[in-house]
Amino acid sequence: MKSTSLSLIAGAVALAAVTGFAALNVPGDDGATEAGASSRLPVERSSLLCPAPGLSDLAETAYTSFTPPATGEGEAGTAELKSPAADTKKDDEEKDKSKSEDKSKDKSKDKAAGSDKPVVALKEPGKPVTADVSGSDAPALVGTATGRLAPGWSAQQTTTVEAGDGRGVLGVSCTAPDTDFWFPAASTAKTREDYVNLTNPDDTAAVADIELYGPDGTLKSDVGEGITVPAGSGVRVLISTLTSKAAEDVTVHVTTRTGRVGAVVRTADSKTGSDWLTASAAPAGTLVLPGIPADATSVRLVAFAPGEDDADLTVRLLGKTGPFAPVGNEDLHVKSRMTAGVDLKNLTRGEAGSLLLTPTQKDRATPVVAALRVVRGKGDKQEVGYIPATGPVGAQATAADNRSKGSTLSLTAPGAAGTVKVTASAGSKAGTPVSKTYKVAAGTTLAVTPPVPSGLKGTYALTVQTQSGGPVHAARTLALPQDGIPMFTVQTLPDDGGTVEVPAAEQDLSVLDD
Repeated sequence: MKSTSLSLIAGAVALAAVTGFAALNVPGDDGATEAGASSRLPVERSSLLCPAPGLSDLAETAYTSFTPPATGEGEAGTAELKSPAADTKKDDEEKDKSKSEDKSKDKSKDKAAGSDKPVVALKEPGKPVTADVSGSDAPALVGTATGRLAPGWSAQQTTTVEAGDGRGVLGVSCTAPDTDFWFPAASTAKTREDYVNLTNPDDTAAVADIELYGPDGTLKSDVGEGITVPAGSGVRVLISTLTSKAAEDVTVHVTTRTGRVGAVVRTADSKTGSDWLTASAAPAGTLVLPGIPADATSVRLVAFAPGEDDADLTVRLLGKTGPFAPVGNEDLHVKSRMTAGVDLKNLTRGEAGSLLLTPTQKDRATPVVAALRVVRGKGDKQEVGYIPATGPVGAQATAADNRSKGSTLSLTAPGAAGTVKVTASAGSKAGTPVSKTYKVAAGTTLAVTPPVPSGLKGTYALTVQTQSGGPVHAARTLALPQDGIPMFTVQTLPDDGGTVEVPAAEQDLSVLDD
């Protein structure tokens, strides 16, 4: 008699539909999975999107792709980042193939093969690969990882622009496609030039809506509705063209009617330079914004309550020795569907920290989204960066692009103390991995210079793994000073989704065969 657990198989099917395919062990003759026990399984497919780097001919962009070392058996797989236009062109040529003569077909095939070459192709887990692109014509990139390269696959895009209004270091962790994004801390002010970058990885068009919310509520616009993002292509929208009202603090909400996209905001300020603003964590009553640099000269908090209720928040900085309230800004009231912004001035007092937002009334947790606009430097030597609210490290998270100098890792434990292991990977050209364990005290932020691979040549990745204790949130600051300007960028490190927990069957829905 043979028994097959339908409920567990159904769970695996649902999991595959959402996150990619997972290698699932179904309880059987080997008894590998105990009744009532859940298991974490590696995904077998991951997708990432990198926005078009920028508008400057002076832009120099470095891409870094990395997957942490894998355990167990599995197919080697592939992990490639390439221009989405290459896939679209290749598909069009294949559709016309039957209508072409042999000579034309051969020519088209060669042309397609050339355009289809990946910009970055990862070969093995545990060792990053890099690629460099110059100028303003660098395209958006789409990527898929399979097999052993899929779990925890990450990619970083770091662009340096040495001069002009868009100067600065613009760093972004390439993101997975989705259907809903919140971006507090954007702006339609006269000194700002902020673009929403939308990238469509699929072979059918996506239709997106962009909503804007200022301090007084909705910034009405008809042109932000029904934006078509062609198959395998990217669209860049200057948000100040969507409304006639100038506002210092704007929350951008991107949703899709059909399809899915990658979305990120490229900000540029005439005084403080440029950087990427990535999406806030999903609306929640409690938010953590880790990684405020110790030498920040300006910190501005922007928050938004998307629901019908106002939000009353307690604001605390988690510093080296514990939490404290910013003088004069201990609390923040956020009206429903109105963007609230507040300058926290000399928040850090020379110590790195993280911001914790909690409901003033514990029994009334109104969901909010939030981000920080952080400035380093003074006068004409200022540089801006952004820190969105983010989730905890979870099982593991990675910052892919690190150099021999310039990286600072911020670890914060908003609740109970937590312990994490930080691993510096092999270098892209040479270097031996190094690991170090850190314990983060409850209610504090620990800012460290992370370990560097022994004998490093090239760049390397940092992977943070939770070992024990409470949740730890993390961010990596990459500082690349230029001509006296403290250029920098901050990337948060939420769980990479490399594994997914599959619950055990609660009820035996089995098929019995004689």
